[in-house]
Amino acid sequence: MTTRLLRIGCAFSYRAEVPTSAVFQVRPAENRDLRVTHERLAFEPDVAMRHYLDLYGNPCTRVVLPVGLSTMNYSALADVLDSVEDVNENAPETAPADLPDDVLLYTLPSRYCLSDVLGDEAWSRFGMHAPGYRRVREICQYVHDYLAFSYGGSTPLSTAVDVNISGVGVCRDFAHLAISFCRALNIPARYAFGYLPDLDVPPDGAPMDFAAWMEVWLGDRWWTFDPRNNRPRKGRVVIGRGRDAADVAMATTYGGPLLESMVVHAEEDFAPAWR
Repeated sequence: MTTRLLRIGCAFSYRAEVPTSAVFQVRPAENRDLRVTHERLAFEPDVAMRHYLDLYGNPCTRVVLPVGLSTMNYSALADVLDSVEDVNENAPETAPADLPDDVLLYTLPSRYCLSDVLGDEAWSRFGMHAPGYRRVREICQYVHDYLAFSYGGSTPLSTAVDVNISGVGVCRDFAHLAISFCRALNIPARYAFGYLPDLDVPPDGAPMDFAAWMEVWLGDRWWTFDPRNNRPRKGRVVIGRGRDAADVAMATTYGGPLLESMVVHAEEDFAPAWR
C-alpha cells in the first residue's frame, strides 16, 4: 500500500521550583498501519526515564523534572497510509447486551463526558435518526456547526456540559461533546488524540498543536470521527486513547511547574528514503 512519510514531534519547556514528578504521553501508540523510525526522546538536562504502558495500552514516560528549566524533546519519522480513514455509511449500532466486555466502559459517563447530564438533549436531538453510522455523523455535524473553535474559550476544567452551554471550545471540547451525545444513546465512544498533519487539505492558519477526535464502536470495530474537522483525513498518528482527556493528557505533572513553551510539529517529510 502507498504510504507517506511524516516528521512528527514536540517540545515542552518547564521551570520547576522543586523536583517534580511528571508523566508524558507524546510517543505514537502501536498501530499495524503505522511504522515509526528515527525515534528520539530526550530531556535537557538529562534525567532518568521509565517507559510503560498505561491501563489503555498507551505508551507513557515517567520522569522527575529537576529544579530550574528543563526541556523535553521528542521527534520521529512515521510512515502512514496515503488514504483517509475508513468510512461505512451502513455500519450498524450494537445493542448493549451484544457489546464486547472491554467496550462497555465507553458507554458510561466520565470526567469530561457527562453523558448522563446530556441524555435528554441527546435523545431529543438525535433519537429520531436511524441508528448506525449515519446517526453518529449527524452528531458530529451538529457539534461541528454548533461549537465555535477558539483558544481560550474553554479551560482545562471545562466539561462537555460547560461547552454545550458556552458554544465555544477547542478540539478536545468538540470530541468531548460528541462522545457525550453518543454515550447517552448507548453508542460506545472513546477519546483519541495525536498528531494530525495538513495532508492534502488547506492549512487552517493556526499554529500546529495536538489534535483530538473520537472513535466510535459500530458493528464489530472502532471507527474514526472528527467533529472538529468533520471530514475524513489522512495521516492521523494516534498517541493515546481513553475515556476522555483526563486519561490521555500529553503531560501530567505532580506539582506546579510553569510551562514556559510548547511546540508541536507534524508535516510531510520529503527527504530521501536512504537517510
